[in-house]
Amino acid sequence: MKRPWIILLAGVALAAAGYFAVYHTTLSCCGLPAQASASELDWLKEEFHLSDADFRRVSELHNDYLPACRQRCAAIDAKNAEVRALLAKAGDVTPEVERALTDAARLRGECQAAMLRHFVEVSRAMPPEQGRRYFEWICARTLAPQHDSMAPAAAHEHHGM
Repeated sequence: MKRPWIILLAGVALAAAGYFAVYHTTLSCCGLPAQASASELDWLKEEFHLSDADFRRVSELHNDYLPACRQRCAAIDAKNAEVRALLAKAGDVTPEVERALTDAARLRGECQAAMLRHFVEVSRAMPPEQGRRYFEWICARTLAPQHDSMAPAAAHEHHGM
């Protein structure tokens, strides 16, 4: 009887860890003010050697992206709260909980797709070589494996499977 709870809690913890890892490694939009100040993005200008004109365009793209990002974050937060409430009420993984988890995963997928589209757009606003370097850099951070953080190394060994 304990094993289903352990699996459920590990799954919820893994989902939360994945969400927060993506959230915090992708220039988290939801914690920023309504518009990012130039100083918040200065590192980008320096790191990718952007001209003033390129930097203005990247800053505009970032500021244009923020409102929809905040809406997606709020929808994900609301769905996660719904999952927690359903679990607290049911004390089990019911079909309703599974549907809410599927909805939460869909929202996270939509968020990640929008975020990647934004990163492509930002990369195209940069000089070609810097844009390629930026896109490789940001993808390495946002698409890095997250599942390894929850399981011991031995659990990932394939014993004849």
